[in-house]
Amino acid sequence: MKTLFRYLDHPVIEPQPGCAWADKMVLNPAIVADPDPSSTTLHMLFRATGPWPQKRREGCHDPYPIFLGYAKSEDRGVTWDADFSRPALAPALGYEEDELYIEDIHGRRVRNYSNGCIEDPRIFSVEGEWYLTVACRPFPPGPYWLADQDPPVETRFEYVPSWIFEGETEDPFVRTARSNDTVTVLYKLDLDRLKAGDYDAAFRYVCPLTEGHVSDNRDVFLFSEKMVIDGRPQYVMLHRPMNVLPFPGGDQAKKPSIYLAAADSIEDFASPKATHRLLATSLFDWEENRVGASWPPVRLGDGEWLVPYHGKKDIYFGYTQSFLIVRERANDFPEVVHRCPERLMYAERNWEMPSDYPTPCLFTTGGVVQDGELIMAYGAADQKVGIAWADFADLVALIRQYDAEGRQISAPEEDLVR
Repeated sequence: MKTLFRYLDHPVIEPQPGCAWADKMVLNPAIVADPDPSSTTLHMLFRATGPWPQKRREGCHDPYPIFLGYAKSEDRGVTWDADFSRPALAPALGYEEDELYIEDIHGRRVRNYSNGCIEDPRIFSVEGEWYLTVACRPFPPGPYWLADQDPPVETRFEYVPSWIFEGETEDPFVRTARSNDTVTVLYKLDLDRLKAGDYDAAFRYVCPLTEGHVSDNRDVFLFSEKMVIDGRPQYVMLHRPMNVLPFPGGDQAKKPSIYLAAADSIEDFASPKATHRLLATSLFDWEENRVGASWPPVRLGDGEWLVPYHGKKDIYFGYTQSFLIVRERANDFPEVVHRCPERLMYAERNWEMPSDYPTPCLFTTGGVVQDGELIMAYGAADQKVGIAWADFADLVALIRQYDAEGRQISAPEEDLVR
């Protein structure tokens, strides 16, 4: 029997006591290999949070805005040098109407959907340019993990200002803020400036990619190349709306599922100009509650892409990571051709088990292939960062054993165990 995945027996990054923005949780990292062919460095952006008493309101819990921090590895992910001197990207934390704007990449003054929280980064390239997606909230919550305790304590709205709820409005930002749901925002990433620690110049706000007033929406990123759909080359995006009913096929899926979107312009995704297609919904017991893509697709060649994805059954069974393969089609959205029905990655080690949350969680948010090895970064127990490795060819061969519905279509040449 050949073991497919290798894990460290400890987290590579943990919360830092005394670091105000990262002393509670450090999790859900994005990773990318340095594009310099002479470099073996891996770069990471990780999600972090801690209490922020300087913004505390009387009668409320401390707010817990969410930040991004930077780390790098020179040994294929075994050890990481994390910069806890300051966040790499921080929310603005404005509360008054005139504070809720930001300058976008075109120099325009636009609504700042990343004002309250900047969560769950993913890094990818599109047509040779680096981008970052993050799930953002208009305003920070209090200690949000209390909502999963028994009895639950809801803190999502403690820092939403009262004026947001006044009067009728068609403003999509205000409508989103009334539920304080997540909107996925796109940033242009200057990797050289990030590496140099010039964080203020490393990120440029582009636009929201999802419509918060339609649905809470995260697990969003783009394929690295355009695809011909409806007779013309279009950008193609993966996303996971929490409310699927406004989207095609949602009345059949009924639960959070993996969607595709196509648009002529990246800035059209968060508008009626984008077209949507259901890619995959829950099929197996371990994904009964939801499925979502985990990190940007990896091109396999011949029009095929490996798509890492996660499933959640319930708060006690937790999150499972698996993989599927999609194939491009002539003048249409890509379709699933292979889907593994097995639980391939899930929380097992003691440090991956829940503490503040009741849910076991191993949640991959980044992966790179170096010299035939897939290096994956994941959040564990919603509080720490772990790393895992797999032989890339073996993993792809395993997924190809199954059809689009997870039925076995070929016997393995060699038995693999997780």
